[in-house]
Amino acid sequence: MKAIYDLPAPAKLNLFLHITGRRADGYHLLQSVFMLIDWCDTLHVELRSDGQLTREDLTTPLPSDDLVLRAAKALQAFSGTTQGAHIGIAKEVPTQAGMGGGSSDAATCLLALNRLWGLDLPRSKLEQIGLTLGADVPFFLRGRNAWIEGIGEQITPIEVPPGRFAVVKPTEGLDTRLIFAAPDLQRATPAAIISGFAAHAERDGGEIKSLGFGRNDLQPVAERLCPAVTDAIAWLGHHGLQARMTGSGSSVFAAMTHDVELASAPSGWQVRKCSNLAIHPMVGWAV
Repeated sequence: MKAIYDLPAPAKLNLFLHITGRRADGYHLLQSVFMLIDWCDTLHVELRSDGQLTREDLTTPLPSDDLVLRAAKALQAFSGTTQGAHIGIAKEVPTQAGMGGGSSDAATCLLALNRLWGLDLPRSKLEQIGLTLGADVPFFLRGRNAWIEGIGEQITPIEVPPGRFAVVKPTEGLDTRLIFAAPDLQRATPAAIISGFAAHAERDGGEIKSLGFGRNDLQPVAERLCPAVTDAIAWLGHHGLQARMTGSGSSVFAAMTHDVELASAPSGWQVRKCSNLAIHPMVGWAV
């Protein structure tokens, strides 16, 4: 095998995000539902026999130390392979958006190179590597919607009802570190249970028609640091949609209870209508 093309790296939305505490080492404890959506980056990987790892940005330019190259280097070091790769990235998922784009790219890269290099590492080993890159990477490697706990490492697959979502990324981004460092961040939300989320979904009649379960504890701090988050929520509100921030922002989203025309967004905003995914398209690439 010399190359693998058109590999999807889907984004995620946090249907809710609660901060339930903080460990002695400073890491925050959270609960969330991570849900895959059909807003994707696309990767292309080609084999290099000289052991070099190179990257080509096919759309948006990325930093030299982005997660894709870091993932490739980590897998190369872990496996001891002498093979290399040239990786092309068509970046569509916004950065600093709370949608996990970089982590998803890293997961797709690990799955692709594991196959291209003929390593046949089990998913558990890829997750071990992925966790060194970011807490969200193992979720994308598992490839199923999930209930997330701990610092992000406790992953329980769950069924998420189908839904349509309006997703808005304002021009400004947000630095996750600034939000988690804020003294006014809510850090003591009582723990929720999976059955509570499931019961709420059932009340919606088998589809996600509202965001009535929980909240995003990061949102108040994010709105203070980035007023564009508030503006995006209000813009969706003007279209009759109840919005919430995903992850650490700055993207916001709303369940589409009715079809609306999302035209005339402010200049620089990215707006999409998305559907959720039951599984990652590459879920069978590792066991």
